[in-house]
Amino acid sequence: MVDIPVLETARLILRGMVKSDFPAFAAVWQEPEVMRFIGRQARPVAESWGVFLKIAGSWAIDGFGQWAITRKSDGAFLGQCGFFTGMRGLGPDFDEAPECGWVLTTTAQGQGYGPEAVMAAHGWFDAQACGGHSVAMIELGHVASFRVAERLGYLPLREVEDLGDRVMLMARRVGR
Repeated sequence: MVDIPVLETARLILRGMVKSDFPAFAAVWQEPEVMRFIGRQARPVAESWGVFLKIAGSWAIDGFGQWAITRKSDGAFLGQCGFFTGMRGLGPDFDEAPECGWVLTTTAQGQGYGPEAVMAAHGWFDAQACGGHSVAMIELGHVASFRVAERLGYLPLREVEDLGDRVMLMARRVGR
C-alpha cells in the first residue's frame, strides 16, 4: 500500500482516489464541455476504469500521481489533478519529465478551484526529490488551462499534433 499525501487548501481536499470515486470520475470524462478540449469525445466507462487504475499505479511506481479534488464543504468530487508519466512519444524533452494535468467537472469550473488545486499539487511536488521540472500539454484555444499553466510558470516548448488536435507542449523548471 502506498501512502498518498492528503493536501488541504482553503476550500479543497486533494486525496488519493478510492473505488467509490469511480462513478463521479467516469462521469466527468463523459461531460461534453470537459471533453471539448480533451479528445473531443466522451471517454467510454471501460477506458475510464483503465485510467483510474493507472492513476493508482502511478503512485506506486513513480512516487507521484494524481489526486481526487474534493470540496471541503460537502465532500463533492470535483475532478482530478497531479502528475503522471505520459510516455506520449513526443520527444525526450517532454516524455522524460513528469506531466501535470488537471480536469474539473463542468459545475466546478470558473470558481477558482482549478488554480487552487493545481497550485497545492505543485507545492507538494516541488518539495519532492523528483520535483522541480514538469511538463504539461494543453489544446490550443483552452484559455482557462493556459491561464493556470502560465500562473504556475509553464512556458511554451512547441506546438504539435496529438491525437488529431493541435496542442502546446509546455515546461516548468523550478530552481533547486
